[in-house]
Parts: sequence; structure tokens; C-alpha cells
Amino acid sequence: MSAGRYAPSPTGELHLGNLRTAVLAWLFARSTGRRFLLRFEDLDASRVRPGYAEQQADDLAALGITFDGEPVVQSARQERYAEALAALLPYTFECFCTRREIAEAVSAPHGMPGRYPGTCRDLTDAERAARRRVREPAIRLRGGGSEAATDLLHGMITGEVDDVVLRRNDGGTAYQLAVVVDDADSGIDQVVRGDDLLDATPAQARIARLLGVPVPSYAHVPLALNADGVRLAKRDGAVTLSALARHGLGAAEVLTMIAVSLDLAAPGEPVTLAELLTRFDPARLPPEPWIVTGLPG
Repeated sequence: MSAGRYAPSPTGELHLGNLRTAVLAWLFARSTGRRFLLRFEDLDASRVRPGYAEQQADDLAALGITFDGEPVVQSARQERYAEALAALLPYTFECFCTRREIAEAVSAPHGMPGRYPGTCRDLTDAERAARRRVREPAIRLRGGGSEAATDLLHGMITGEVDDVVLRRNDGGTAYQLAVVVDDADSGIDQVVRGDDLLDATPAQARIARLLGVPVPSYAHVPLALNADGVRLAKRDGAVTLSALARHGLGAAEVLTMIAVSLDLAAPGEPVTLAELLTRFDPARLPPEPWIVTGLPG
């Protein structure tokens, strides 16, 4: 059975932008008869904090968001990722670059900001052996060419495939591989997420096709921004459920705020997710970011 999902990283409390995307993912899934799954993307152990997964689940439940089955936890799936990486090895190369080296290369006069500069793509066996004695390599997808995927809001997404990291040099699985494997194994064929991840789509589509699994349809939704057009953050005031509650705004009021931002409710109108589901039409969603102003704190 097909499914949608919401996949936060348990590194902190969910803010209004995160919660809005979760509401949208739920509406997209439930309006099409899909199951809706929760996944905690906790592969970056340096950023994960104890207790936040539980708090995120509680905050989502407070808004009325329901899930099917138990949450998937990425850190418990390392063996599965290793299997997938083994299948992809013919399409990869070892990369010995440090973050600093990559940053310096892409900021050079002929560099391509945001893209791997290809430094280790064509090393000889001897060069790889020499560098391996100095540091462990990351494993990168050998990109190139373009891939396409369907987006319910943006139409067909077509872009060049970058040499994305599949396994970090510390041995940890990288996001780009894990997300494709998790979605395929869970039967997720609809991915609703922030439009800051649009550029990640071609590489993920390539990985899916190389693994022989379906490429999901996507809906990249606008982000929540502050008055300066910058992604919403704690410095902008009370942006989490717990912070807003301290100022007298409960989950019901927050759901109304989100619904108003989606043109699904009038200001101050009490609503439930079930009511929003009857009003939901993807074609009528506002295409611009949600500019959040007037927050307390």
C-alpha cells in the first residue's frame, strides 16, 4: 500500500515551519488515501539530542497528526544501508577531500558553488592507495548527466546529478543514500518536504533507479521565513509549540495559524485537521513562502 511520510531529525524542537510541512505532508497523504509514516532521521549522532524524538512525536500528536505503524529510526538500519551501498559500489568513487578543501575549491574563480568539484573522481589506483594511508575515504556517487522526477507543485524536476556522498569518511551512512532506501523499503511513493531540498531530488532519483526501486512523486512546499526573508529560527521569537504555549498559544491556536498561512482557514477560526482535509486542494496552495511575523518573545 502506498504511503507518505514525515521525517524530522531529532536535533531540537520542531518550529512552525517544520510543523507546517508536517501538516501538509499529512494532508497530501490522507487526501489521496495513503498511509502516513513517521521516520526519525538520526544518522548524524553529533547533532542528535536525547528526548527530542519523543517531544517531536508529542508535538505532532498535539496538532492532531496521526501516523500508521511504529516510527522508523534510521540508526537501527545500518545493515540495510550497507547492503544498498554494496549494490551501488560500481557507480561510486572514493573521496579523500576535507570539507575545507571542498569549500576552497568551490569558492575559487571557476568553482561551482554548492557542487562537489570532482577532485577525487579520476585518481589512479596509486593515488588512492597513498591517500588512504593518510585518511579514510568517503564514498561518493559518480554523478553526471541529468535525472527527472515529478513534483506535484513544480511540475517535472530535471537537474544535473552531483557526486553526492553515500557514506561519510567516519563510516556513517549519508542522508542521500538512507532517505532513498528508507522510502523504498517503507513503500513511500509520495514525498512532501521543504523546497530547500529541490536540488537534492535529481541525485536521489538516480540512486533509486540504480537500486531498481521506484522514484517517488514529490511536493516541495514553500518554507516559513522571517520578515527578512530568512528561514525561521529561534532568534525570531517563540517558534515552537512549547515556547508559544508559554505565551498562551496552545496547539489549537497554532494549527489555526498554519491553516491561515495555507489559505485553509480565516484568522482566528478554530479548525481541526479533519476539517482542513475537506478543504484541501493542492492546486490552491499559496506558492510563496510563509512570512511569519508578530511572534511573541
